Amino acid sequence: MEDAPHLSASLEDYLETIYLIVQKKQAARAKDIADQLQVKASSVTGALRLLSEKGFINYAPYDIITLTSEGEQVARDVLNRHRALYHFFKDVLGVDGQEAEDGACKLEHAISPAILKRLICFVDFVQHCPRVGTQWVREFDSFCLRGTMGENCEECITECLKKLKKQ
Repeated sequence: MEDAPHLSASLEDYLETIYLIVQKKQAARAKDIADQLQVKASSVTGALRLLSEKGFINYAPYDIITLTSEGEQVARDVLNRHRALYHFFKDVLGVDGQEAEDGACKLEHAISPAILKRLICFVDFVQHCPRVGTQWVREFDSFCLRGTMGENCEECITECLKKLKKQ
């Protein structure tokens, strides 16, 4: 979100976690958040106070935690960034699931909206273009292993160039 107030990566993680817990249980408790993020209860309390002061959550000690509409909007944005990066790493680049998850979690806080939009378009293109598709991704995997282009790459490039010249 371009006009969202700046939040640290840690606070964005709290919002994302609260959102996911609320989706699952209808409300979150500090203990749920601490368990999910694997942090101490005192860390959760401090983050919840900050998020409440900034207007992103409804919070009172020992009570349930819910997101405000602004908090939900930010949490959804963080989750969308995370999912887009995860799918790019896993489905296009062929990165192991846990490594893709870890990378997405780190980069979701730094990627610009323009780059994210372009990345989502690229993933959609790769998944739906008949000239690209899954075969192209498999060829990329082979290229990573071999370090050389496949035998049919030159033919494919030549065909694509011929089609472009006809247009």
